[in-house]
Amino acid sequence: MTITKPAEIFDREVEWAELADFIADASPHPTLGVVSGRRRQGKTLLLGSLCEAAGGIYIEGTEALPAEHFHLIGEQLAARLGSPAPLRFTSWREVIQAILDLRTSAPLPVVIDEFPYLVKVSPELPSVLQAALDVRRRKGGSPIRLILCGSALTFMGGLLAGNAPLRGRAGLELVVPTLDYRLAAEFWQIDDPRLALLTHAVVGGTPAYRREYVRDDAPRSLDDFDDWVRRAVLNPARPLFREARYLLAEEPDLHDVALYHSVLAAVAEGNSSRGGIAGYIGRKSTEISHPLAVLEDAGLLAKSPDMVRAARPLYRITEPLITFYHAVMRPAWRELERRRARQVWQRSRDRFLSQVVGPHFEEICRTWAADFADAGTFDGVPAEVGHGVVNDPGRRTSHEVDVVVLGEPDGGPRKVLSLGEAKWGDTMCEGHVERLRRVRDLLAKRGYDTRSTRLACYSAAGFAPDLRTAEDGELLLVSPERLYS
Repeated sequence: MTITKPAEIFDREVEWAELADFIADASPHPTLGVVSGRRRQGKTLLLGSLCEAAGGIYIEGTEALPAEHFHLIGEQLAARLGSPAPLRFTSWREVIQAILDLRTSAPLPVVIDEFPYLVKVSPELPSVLQAALDVRRRKGGSPIRLILCGSALTFMGGLLAGNAPLRGRAGLELVVPTLDYRLAAEFWQIDDPRLALLTHAVVGGTPAYRREYVRDDAPRSLDDFDDWVRRAVLNPARPLFREARYLLAEEPDLHDVALYHSVLAAVAEGNSSRGGIAGYIGRKSTEISHPLAVLEDAGLLAKSPDMVRAARPLYRITEPLITFYHAVMRPAWRELERRRARQVWQRSRDRFLSQVVGPHFEEICRTWAADFADAGTFDGVPAEVGHGVVNDPGRRTSHEVDVVVLGEPDGGPRKVLSLGEAKWGDTMCEGHVERLRRVRDLLAKRGYDTRSTRLACYSAAGFAPDLRTAEDGELLLVSPERLYS
């Protein structure tokens, strides 16, 4: 059975193929799949379209009591079966039995979206599902392809983990990610690489932010970018204006929202180490372990490993809109609500470039080195990419390296494929290269293999003429055009 992806779904080729393959599984028994991903990524459109294309059943969970859930599901199943009256259920056991016993000769997808809403008021539901699936695996049943979907990443991540009832029962565990920076530029129909980078630093790769949240209003040029920020992002009448606040409010495990906002504000201000975050919010390092872990589980924070000092990871915000909110919007919220976007943006633009765009550009450069650099760019396949801090005892200082690319471990000295520096607003010159050479020599003394290390300069502002003429096997120059080509 071939299930054709609708044209209105942008990209998602891999996700659609995995779902289609799951549905087409030849097993004559019910099978379970789990789909998760942060809100606004198009999961509902993806799964709803899949049900339409495959003749399946789509059930949307709501914030309601079990009796209402039973009634709504009874109506949908009755319509499927051609029953003139809704099916009546009094327990989830009856509902799950009815779904798994639907008579069908071909695999039939049944999607339960927003599954965490159902479990919130019926915590026994995962155990009921486990028991029903186990019975049908032993005794047989219809080829139902039951897909549970949810946006609460902490909940969905634990659904199949540890001693959870459904652990070992799922044949699909699919995460729908945000669009990468290249796909985001294509989705927003932005051809200028610098404009694409600036826009991505604000809205990232979340599809809904273009369609529903700004009504397809994309910046038309670099000259239009400031006006676009004012009219689409800093405008209280646009849904995007309050979105960063809602992202935290919608996570069920984030109970002390003020604490989590403060942690994110600390990271947005450049305090990316555990000690720096703790100092910013006035807590001890040991007291922020839990909020950091919760934000990681929710997909809002991620650890960026130090490639040289493994015990010193830095934290980064994964959602650009949250970084933008804390750096630009939150300090001037009352003014923005009074429609003073022009004044706020005028005094905040430099902070936006330094605190938002600069770090974001560094992360894009790391992503390029890990995922998009052409084969042969480095002398080997990148195994790990991150930042690094290299101590320089001779000069009594340390060197921060924005992009460190390491090769695969092979039992010998670890191969350093590349050391790179990323500057959004600075024209790069020989001085930057000399610093990278110094770092390369220091790493060689520490036992790393640096014989074929490429020194990389990443810049959105350009390169001095002497660097352009010197680019060779040792030196790599990466412009925004190269990041997107």
